Amino acid sequence: MTSRRTLLKGTLFGGAAALLPTAASAAGAGPLLRLPAPTGPHPVGMRTVHLLDPDRTDPWVGGVRELMLTVLYPARTVRGRSRAPQLTPDEATVFAEYAPRLHPGLPQPGQVDWGAVLTHGYVAAPPLPGRHPVLVYSPGGGDSRTLGTGLAEDLASHGRVVVLVDHPGDASQVELPTGMRTTVLMGPPDPATLRTMIHTRIADLRLVLDRLSGLQLAPVMDTRRIGLYGHSAGGTAAVYAACGDPRVGAVANLEGYLDPYDTPAGLARGLLLFRTDGFEGADRIESSWEGLPGRRALLGGANHWTFTDYGSLVPQLQTAGQVTSAARAALVGTGDPAATLARVRREVGTFFTRRLP
Repeated sequence: MTSRRTLLKGTLFGGAAALLPTAASAAGAGPLLRLPAPTGPHPVGMRTVHLLDPDRTDPWVGGVRELMLTVLYPARTVRGRSRAPQLTPDEATVFAEYAPRLHPGLPQPGQVDWGAVLTHGYVAAPPLPGRHPVLVYSPGGGDSRTLGTGLAEDLASHGRVVVLVDHPGDASQVELPTGMRTTVLMGPPDPATLRTMIHTRIADLRLVLDRLSGLQLAPVMDTRRIGLYGHSAGGTAAVYAACGDPRVGAVANLEGYLDPYDTPAGLARGLLLFRTDGFEGADRIESSWEGLPGRRALLGGANHWTFTDYGSLVPQLQTAGQVTSAARAALVGTGDPAATLARVRREVGTFFTRRLP
């Protein structure tokens, strides 16, 4: 059921140098994959943050609970700054190993140079002055925060600060100052593991909310306008983290079940329940959402991981002969990827614009 290891590095992570691609990654094998460009009027800055929670013990490995964040934000200028890769070289190596285990049908290690995928975020670019709404993202179970980059960049380019949260232990890989953490998940979690995972994520999200005012970018954050969003297990955690928390004004749940726990109470003022028409758990999703107030949206021609960067990357891999049509359909559906991406960006962006005006 589980697999866990720690790959120790000799140096600290988090500086600009750790975000820059290496010559080796740029010369790797396989197709050159591209993330879609953001559509907003602002360029995007990017910074990484390491958080410690001394009041909590990590449920997977013991010791103090650690988190890694990526913060994306509208930049005043990106002149003289470098675009960050989606993954650091070490993350790319581990991701290549774990991705096909977590998502059968993805290319095997050595077939794709994941370290060569560039984001549209510029490392440590100066932020755009003003006070911007804050959105906090939790990824799906087994996924790292980096797989939410494309949507986050688009949201940031339209004038929001977006915080991507990694959950060490269930994320495929998280590069911490103390080394690399890999996932304990290999296949669907049993009920006890799932409960631990969701409760840990809820606590992680609340820690991030508690620490927003202490981040370097706090002067450009409007903490009176906070939203949470998440995919799959991240959507579940986002909904429950918002319950009874007056700081959160809106929550977008991207195909996350809400039935393992009591009916959410004291929800934020706004709730988006967004699912695909291809997900095998659609009946359970609908049942678990029954009776909840909020906007519902259905994404046609799509499947579960369309809400992540796989929605853009997997069709490119299919075109390059690295992914079969059946694997693509199982992961992201058969719809036009550009149209699907535009719909996701429009639904999520419009929802937060209306709920966090």
